[in-house]
Amino acid sequence: MLQKAFTEIQKLPDFLQDELAQQLLEDIESELKWQKSFSKEDVELVALLTMAQEVLIEEQEGRTEDKGFGEE
Repeated sequence: MLQKAFTEIQKLPDFLQDELAQQLLEDIESELKWQKSFSKEDVELVALLTMAQEVLIEEQEGRTEDKGFGEE
């Protein structure tokens, strides 16, 4: 499909080819930024889930104390 698109684009005037190429490059850059952002969020989510799992295990094993928010 991509090869067909490139073949068709080559039939267009140069200025349109340049516009389409610029748009494609911007779309690729944007997509890469989103992927990087999501992968960072995935790492943070895994860390939060791991901490939550550890807290649940501590609670099940009786290693926690009942206290109000902010109490030490």
